[in-house]
Formats: sequence, C-alpha cells, structure tokens
Amino acid sequence: MDYRDRYDIWMKHVPMDDPLRPQLEAMAQDETDMAERFSQDMVFGTAGLRGVTGAGTNCMNVYTVGRATRGIVNYIKAAGPEAMDKGVIIAHDPRHFSKEFSRLAACILARAGIRVYTFPEMRATPELACLIRVKGTVSGINITASHNPPEYNGYKVYWDDGCQVSAEVADGMMHSIEKLDYFTDCDIDYSEYEDLIAQGKITLLGEKEDRIYLDMVKSLAIHEGDELDLSIPIVYTPLNGAGSIPFARMMEERGFRNVHIVPEQKDPDPDFTTVGYPNPEDPKAFRLSEKLGYEIGADLLMATDPDSDRFAIELMSDDGKYVPLNGNQTGYLLVNYILEGHRDAGTLPANGAMVKSIVTSSLSEEIAASFGVKMFEALTGFKNICGRIPFLEANGYSYLFGYEESVGYAACPEIRDKDGISAGMLVAEAAAYYRKQGKTLFQVLSDLGKRYGYYSEAEPNLVLKGIPGAQRIRRMMDSVRSNLPADRILPAQPASGETGKASSAWDSVAGYRVTHVIDYKDGYEDIPASNVLRFFLENGSWFAVRPSGTEPKIKFYFYTKQDTPEKADEVNGKIRDAVLEAINAIE
Repeated sequence: MDYRDRYDIWMKHVPMDDPLRPQLEAMAQDETDMAERFSQDMVFGTAGLRGVTGAGTNCMNVYTVGRATRGIVNYIKAAGPEAMDKGVIIAHDPRHFSKEFSRLAACILARAGIRVYTFPEMRATPELACLIRVKGTVSGINITASHNPPEYNGYKVYWDDGCQVSAEVADGMMHSIEKLDYFTDCDIDYSEYEDLIAQGKITLLGEKEDRIYLDMVKSLAIHEGDELDLSIPIVYTPLNGAGSIPFARMMEERGFRNVHIVPEQKDPDPDFTTVGYPNPEDPKAFRLSEKLGYEIGADLLMATDPDSDRFAIELMSDDGKYVPLNGNQTGYLLVNYILEGHRDAGTLPANGAMVKSIVTSSLSEEIAASFGVKMFEALTGFKNICGRIPFLEANGYSYLFGYEESVGYAACPEIRDKDGISAGMLVAEAAAYYRKQGKTLFQVLSDLGKRYGYYSEAEPNLVLKGIPGAQRIRRMMDSVRSNLPADRILPAQPASGETGKASSAWDSVAGYRVTHVIDYKDGYEDIPASNVLRFFLENGSWFAVRPSGTEPKIKFYFYTKQDTPEKADEVNGKIRDAVLEAINAIE
C-alpha cells in the first residue's frame, strides 16, 4: 500500500466535521505534503512516538494516538489480569492537544478494563517516572514532545521499572499496534472522560502525589542550612512549561530567598511565543533570562524544557557576562559536587557508580575515578542510562548519578528518567555552597580544567527533514561504514574485510591517525546494538556520529583534551571541520 492508498482510506473514513478534514482536502493539491504525511506509520523511537501534529499516519493526531493506545491495551491484556489491575499513569505537558490526547488515552484504557491514574493538569515528566514505581503501575504514558518546536507533540511510554520502554517492550507494543486499523479497530471518543472518573475507572492524582515527588527530590540534598548562602540571586525559566510550580515550591522549601522566575515564561503557552524553540540546550532560549539576570545581578540562570526533564544553565563569568554551559560542562559540575559532598560528609559508598552515555565526554570518568567511583557507559537515552541501575544494584554498586551530554541528569535511583527539577536543586545548592566559600560555579569549572586538563566539546548536527532527508542520513551512515579501516574496527570484523577497506578515507582525520573505531550496529561488549560510530584518534581526541531517534537530524560529538582551553578549541575545531566537510560531501 503506497501513500496515495493510505490517503484515500483516510479521506473515506475521516468525518466531514473532523478538524483534520481541511488538511486532508488540501493535500489533494500537494503531492509532496501527502507523501510526507502518509508515506509510513509512526513508529516507536527512543521513547515512543513523536512528530508534527496534523492529519496523516506519520503525524500526531487522535487516530495515531488512539491506535497506539489500543495496541498498548492489547499488549497489557496479554500480560494478564494482574498487569491490568496495576494500571497505567498518564500525564501531559502544555502543548497543543496534549490534554485531549491524554484524555483519549485514559478513556481507551479505562474502557478496556485497565486501571487508570491521571492528572487534571500538566505535570513534569520526572514526576510521572517517579510515581510509576511508587504506585506500582505496569506502565506510564506522557503526552509530550519534550523540547521540540511548537508544532510537535509526542507519546512517551514507560514500563513498570519506571524507565522508558526497553527495545524489547517497544517492539512488542509496535507488533500489537501494527495489527490494528486506524478506524475499524479504534474508538477515538473521549467524551465520557468525566463519567469514567465518576465511575471510579479513572482516578485523578494531585497534591498527595506531588508531595511524594518533591520529597524525593529534596532527599537528594547534600548540604543544608548554614553551609549554604541562601540569598544567592538566581533566575529560573520553565520556558512556558510544566516546571514553574514544582521548581518554585522546591526552592522555597529549601530556603532559597532570592529566586526570580522569568515572568513572560512562567505560565503555560503551547506556542512558546517568547522563545519559539523551547530547548534549554540552545543559548537563544536564555534571552529573557539574561535580561532579568542582569537587572537583578543573578549569579546563575537555570532553565527546564516544557516537560521539565531537560535542564541547562548559564553562569556569570569573571568579566560580568553570562556564559552558557553545554550538557557536558554542567555534568562536570554535578559529578564533582556530588562526589565531593559525599566524600566530605563521609557518605561516599565503597562501590559508588555513575553512568554516562557513550557520546558524553570522558572528563567525568576522570573526575569519578579520582574519587574511587566507577563510571559505566550506556547508549543514549535514559531508558538505557537508568536501565543500568538494576545491574549496578545486583552487582553490589551504589548508584550516585547518571547523565548525558544533551542536558539530561538523573540523581535519584528511584526516579528513572532525566529530571530537570532535581538537577536544578543540586546546581542551585552547589552555587550556594561555593558562594559561602567565596567561589562561583564559573571558578569551580575553571578549577576542574586546571586539575584534569581542558576539554573542548562540540555537538553540531545536520537537520535533514522529510523523506529525502531520512534517505540522505542513511546514505551518510552507509558511506562512512563502507570506508572504515577494516583492521581497526571494533568489534573485530571478518578477515575478508567485507565491511571495510584496509586503506580507507577514514584512516586519518585532520592529520591525526584513527587508532580504532567502535561500531555499535551489532552491539559492543555489554552495550546493545545501535546505529552509532565512535572514532578515536592518536592525539587522544574522539568523536561520534549517529542519527537522532526523535528528530530529523544526524548528530555529531567531538571531544579534545589539551593543556589550555585555547589549544583544545583549536584542535577540536580542526577535527570537527574535517569530519563535517567529508560528511557534507555525501549526497
């Protein structure tokens, strides 16, 4: 069945008064748009579904959400009555259609006899992840597109361990979903939402559950009271998302007296009017925070994305200007602060462990090792990072922290997803602790460079939208793989050299010999299979390349360590430019 056949089916079944109908009719005059929207069904990526809202099998709408939910119903039913009775928690962010999609999912699950817990209003993603384990549900669903632009929405799915679904569970759910027709197998009516609440089939959550989550966050505190300068001036923005209320409550309860929330970005706005692209990883998201910060003399600017799982900061530098930190740099501060605090308090466990993603800087591994703590690696995504926790606990390790370079941090072993609220609390606490000692976080970061060496990090990406973009990304990855030096690929390749050449275009990069390449396509050591390549160079630098699982991007990660920050930037820039030039030449 091609995209025209799919389109014709939707034209036949979508009612004339459906809000999606005008989009469908307009596609009759736009073949490219039709192909984009109907070329495929939405598939589970790193955390469920995500895409542009609108009509089509490849978009987020009541039909794709209804079909996905009905497939999950069948998957849970196959697990038996106990799984159905454990139930599912549903939350949502402030985006367009998030509340409607969450109510639709709740009604479909409840009508099928599965217990449902949900919130009447938006909640932070980490609270959902926390409550899955607290309430012992079999699954969780969050309607959110995280940090994506306003036209996106998503459907993030969790399992009973509190992590985003594993590849095995996601595959099982997709197999169940693929059996269903959008129209004959799925009921998209959610008008009985209030009736199902009255009947006790849907349970509303609220203050009690909020309290459980906030108490868990506050339990992560390392220093308290007189050890902190609680008058430190701080600016925070939730970027018009779900973080405003829990963050303000947490900071107030911790005793911080000088916290200012950006007023234009305090309340929900599904269009993200003041920021456009609500990704705290992008320094442009801090424009209004900087303005307010200069007005009040803030030492620290903090931001979370719309569902409050991502977290980023800017620091006041010694020359009086705000400096944005990337996810690696914030990670260095948190790793050092957590370990230093536990060491000084005498609470550092003998078998402490941390987890970082395979595309995250090696400096945190050096910092951890200096405290006698082992840093483990995992694939990107917190279903993989927090998915390491059961293994660590079973092998006698005490989990202390996990993070990845894309501004995601998980400090609590009971909250098995990235958590911008707890990360914000720990960074604010660290800033207040060092301020009491007469130092700023900017100076602490500089001291880490002096102690461990200066790292330069670069994380460029190429945005290649639509079907042609996806095809070109595949060609890029295929071209690189077919030109690797076969004798340096890990895991070891067949002696025949079928997957690479003894002499190749990737023998060296920017004049530095490639010592070895790790290809994760079939897995490596205890890391599962993933479409990632990681290159290591003779000068100690390394870089990685992978397609994004949630966005139309191919992503790159470059790391270089040198004796000075200037030299590190120079060498890293040469490597970055050489790689991007080679990649861009692939049509």
